[in-house]
Amino acid sequence: MTAEETLDGPPTTEESTDEDTDPDQSHLADVEDGAGCTEIWEHLSDRREDDSDEK
Repeated sequence: MTAEETLDGPPTTEESTDEDTDPDQSHLADVEDGAGCTEIWEHLSDRREDDSDEK
């Protein structure tokens, strides 16, 4: 099997998918696609701050 064949086919049970690594990604629902590390960090920081204000 060539590298092209493995990349074109569906994931096998041996391959990891995004769902395998973090099934709950709701904390990233408001982050725009293509956001970088800084934007994600700011979003999570703001969310934590909002959560601590509610307590």
